[in-house]
Amino acid sequence: MAGLPRGSRRIAFLCLLVSCAAAALAARRAGASRPSHREDLDVSIGSGGSGSGGVGIGIGIGGGSSSPPSSSPSPSEPRACDFENERLYRAYLVIQQFRKTVTCDPMDITRSWSGTDLCSSYKGFFCDRPPNVTDRTIASVDFNGYMLRADSLQGFVNSLPDLALFHANSNDFGGTVPPLAGLQYFYELDLSNNRLAPATFPTDVLGLTNATFIDIRFNSFYGELPAGVFCKFPRVQAIFVNNNRFSGSLPDNIGQSPVNYLSLANNRFTGEIPTSIARNAGTLLEVLFLNNSLSGCLPYELGLLEKATVIDAGTNQLTGTIPASFACLRKVEQLNLADNLLYGEVPDALCRLAFDRLKNLTLSGNYFTSLGSCCWDLIKEGRLTVDRNCIQWAPNQRSHDECAKFQQRPKSCPVSTYLPCRAKYGGSSEPADAAVEEEEEHAAVEHRYRTYSALHP
Repeated sequence: MAGLPRGSRRIAFLCLLVSCAAAALAARRAGASRPSHREDLDVSIGSGGSGSGGVGIGIGIGGGSSSPPSSSPSPSEPRACDFENERLYRAYLVIQQFRKTVTCDPMDITRSWSGTDLCSSYKGFFCDRPPNVTDRTIASVDFNGYMLRADSLQGFVNSLPDLALFHANSNDFGGTVPPLAGLQYFYELDLSNNRLAPATFPTDVLGLTNATFIDIRFNSFYGELPAGVFCKFPRVQAIFVNNNRFSGSLPDNIGQSPVNYLSLANNRFTGEIPTSIARNAGTLLEVLFLNNSLSGCLPYELGLLEKATVIDAGTNQLTGTIPASFACLRKVEQLNLADNLLYGEVPDALCRLAFDRLKNLTLSGNYFTSLGSCCWDLIKEGRLTVDRNCIQWAPNQRSHDECAKFQQRPKSCPVSTYLPCRAKYGGSSEPADAAVEEEEEHAAVEHRYRTYSALHP
């Protein structure tokens, strides 16, 4: 190349360099199907040489001058001896396995699920000591509102043997309800507002004999409600199954349950309200039958729920007159019988409940024809709604033809005039225990309208 001009010699040199590099790459590829390092293919083009406009080509081959990217080694997994006790180590393994199945975590909750401090650092997990056990362990899980997504809870909840509570409202958990009957301390279950697979009532839940709180609302459960719901939980305080697709008749043994808060609303139940509900008189505080297809006569036994503050049987197909026993609902605050097929007179004694605790009486969308004298005052005060009835002189009533057509229908419900509380609330009755009254009032304020709150996800 001595006889070539300087520019030509430079081009020839570059061509030779590129040819050598290509040959080296071809030789390396002959021994391997693909490069073993990302830097084997790095080509950098930048300024080179001393002259302006020079071109520098650097090709890293194998152990060439290009340095590999730095990578920090992943920390080693904790060992059993790193944990406070064996129970927490086993819980750690379960949590880490479940963490791998979480496919969506918009609040970045699972980031905290690392390390050995499960009791303080892991969001949603809480520790306590089981009865007669000195070691702390995972006792409750509260994922309410975390919006986590996982296709199944199998192998997670049922693999925490000391778990007492699992709350997972408003997440995106799928699959079936895991088997929980083997969890000896378990007593609160909340799987509401998830995407659990459509299924009948999870019978394994009936094995939770210590359960005090069962909440499976806002899912896709269907079929009949098993009778065990009202006899398998001797300590239950709340049962929320609203906003599912349950159907069929309500179990006849509904009165066997000691439940305080019962929401059956927004399902497809049919048939009559079981008369055994009278046996709930000493425990039932709130009950929602709202928005089903219940039929038959409005039961006299509902008027025996002397401790009830909420009774809502609106939007069904109940018929008949209002039994006189409803005047005994001295603690009721919300009474809704709207959008049914009720008729006759609205009893004056019922409207007089406004002198006790009654705040709202809703009777719209029926076929009542008259009102007791006190009822007119409640309408003026906005505490009684009677729109879309057949009451003369009342505003916003049905048409004359519509009312006449209904009156021609055959009616088989008996008119109940028996007032079971007359002696109890008369002047000869014993005065109520002031301490008991105060305690009940405090409880009513603290937990007011839990069932209505359950109508929201």
